[in-house]
Amino acid sequence: MRLVILETSKSVGEWAAKYVAKRIKDFQPGPDKYFVLGLPTGSTPLGMYKYLIEYHRQGKISFKYVKTFNMDEYVDLPRDHPQSYHHFMYQNFFQHIDIDPKNVHILDGNASDLNAECERYEAEIVRAGGVELFIGGIGADGHIAFNEPGSSLASRTRVKTLAEDTLRANAASFFDNDMNQVPKQALTVGCGTILDAKEVMILITGAQKSFALYKTIEEGVSHMWTASCLQQHGNVLLICDDDATLELRVKTVKYFKGLMTVHSKLIEDSTD
Repeated sequence: MRLVILETSKSVGEWAAKYVAKRIKDFQPGPDKYFVLGLPTGSTPLGMYKYLIEYHRQGKISFKYVKTFNMDEYVDLPRDHPQSYHHFMYQNFFQHIDIDPKNVHILDGNASDLNAECERYEAEIVRAGGVELFIGGIGADGHIAFNEPGSSLASRTRVKTLAEDTLRANAASFFDNDMNQVPKQALTVGCGTILDAKEVMILITGAQKSFALYKTIEEGVSHMWTASCLQQHGNVLLICDDDATLELRVKTVKYFKGLMTVHSKLIEDSTD
């Protein structure tokens, strides 16, 4: 597990975008070799998306041979609703790049059979050859995607009833602080689905995520802090700002900051 510690949330977005761009370019995707990318929604990855859009506009990166799979979607929220993840992704990313819409995969929270939709999604990931790089964030309670505390660490894509804390956080951030507007269920990839990816990159910003980061990397694996399942993956990259390290041990922070010259090589020549 690698931890990249940067000064600001803006730096996190820029660093993450450079890393994604380099991974795609180094992969050399083509008509018979697509780069498969797992993507998150929410406020944390917005900076990364903005930088990726800019790199695309500058001709530094193409998404023509990229397939994407989003982590989750609300149940019974229309696709064109301002807070649906379909809407979020097209507004903030897909409509600004050269990705073919047929290569975009987002769970359908309005499917007539939600369980069948989840099974279809898992099969589609397998058909694409598996996820090369799955990007995500973590909640203040340590959840990853919508795998709330108590979720199985071997879980697959499924229907989840959202925890009270998640509903409140989403109401405050996206639904005008009105709990009645927030969908009570969502479709989400499972912890097992995420762990199947060849590499996982997690973005963590802000002091409100600092205890979750501590639980994720400094304590044992626990289904009550589902992001801690990442300790069981062999290729994980965590990118955080200084505020997110407030609960980490001083020795942990010093150790990873001391590796920045090594980490900096991960994005060398990424947008040249």
